[in-house]
Amino acid sequence: MTTAATIETAQAHVREVATRSGSSFLWGMRLLPRPRREAMYAIYAFCREVDDIADEGGTPAEKQQALAAWREEIERLYAGAPSRPTAEALLGPLRDYGLPKEEFLAVIDGMEMDAREDIRAPSLADFRLYCRRVAGAVGVLSVHAFGATEPEARELALAEGDALQFTNILRDVAEDAGRGRLYLPRELLQRHGIESTDPMTVLADPRLPAVCRDLAALAEARFAEAERLMARCARGPMRPARIMLAMYRRLLTRLQQNDWQDITLRVSLPKAEKLWVALRSCF
Repeated sequence: MTTAATIETAQAHVREVATRSGSSFLWGMRLLPRPRREAMYAIYAFCREVDDIADEGGTPAEKQQALAAWREEIERLYAGAPSRPTAEALLGPLRDYGLPKEEFLAVIDGMEMDAREDIRAPSLADFRLYCRRVAGAVGVLSVHAFGATEPEARELALAEGDALQFTNILRDVAEDAGRGRLYLPRELLQRHGIESTDPMTVLADPRLPAVCRDLAALAEARFAEAERLMARCARGPMRPARIMLAMYRRLLTRLQQNDWQDITLRVSLPKAEKLWVALRSCF
C-alpha cells in the first residue's frame, strides 16, 4: 500500500538517482517549481533504471525479462498500485500532469531494441524509431510535467528529442563501439562506401567523419524545427527545454568543430559554460 511515508521515501530515491547522475538534465530541472521538479526526477529515474537494464551485464533473455517486469510495473502504476520506489514517485505526477502511459511503454520498447541484440548500423527507419522511443517519448513526458499546453508542445518534444539523441550518438560513437554497438544509420554509411557493420571496423574507417557530418546535418534540421516550435510556446514552462536545447546545440557545434578527426575524443561542455548557457536561456 502506498502511503505518505512511502511516497516521501520514493521521492528521496528518485532525487538521489537524478542528482547522482551529474547529467546536463539537472540544469533545467532546478528552475521548475518543486512539484514539477519532483515529477521530472521521477521520469529521469525511470529512464535511468530501464536504460541500465539494457546497458549492463546479463544475457538478452535476462534483460528482456527485467524490462518485461518494468512493463508490468507501469500497468500497476496506472492501476494505482505501484510497487517500486520510482513508480511510487510517479504516482502523483501521473495524477497531476496526465503523463501518457504509452510514452513510458515506448521508452521500454526502445530499451528492448538495445537489449534484444547489439544495434549495428540500423536502417534509417529503425534509427528514427529507436530515437522516437528512447528520446521522443521522454520529451513528451517532460512537456506534460513542465505544464506546456500549446498544441505545438508535443511536436517540439519530438523534434528536440531527435536533436538531442542524434547529438548523443555523434558524441558517443567510440564509446558505443566499445560496447559492440553502432547506431549510425546504414544508409549514411553506405552513402560514403562503408559496407561493414562491425563497430570497430567502422571506427577505424577514414570515411567515418563524412558519415558523422551527414548525421550532424540531420541533427541541425531537428534543432531548427525545435527552435521554430519553441518560439510558439510560452517561455515559462519551456525554460528547461530551452536550456537543454541550447546546451546540446553548443555540444553539436563543438563536435562539428572537431570534425570527428579524433573519434575517441570525448567532447563535453565545461561546467562554467553550462552555467552561462542556463542563465542566458532563462531570459
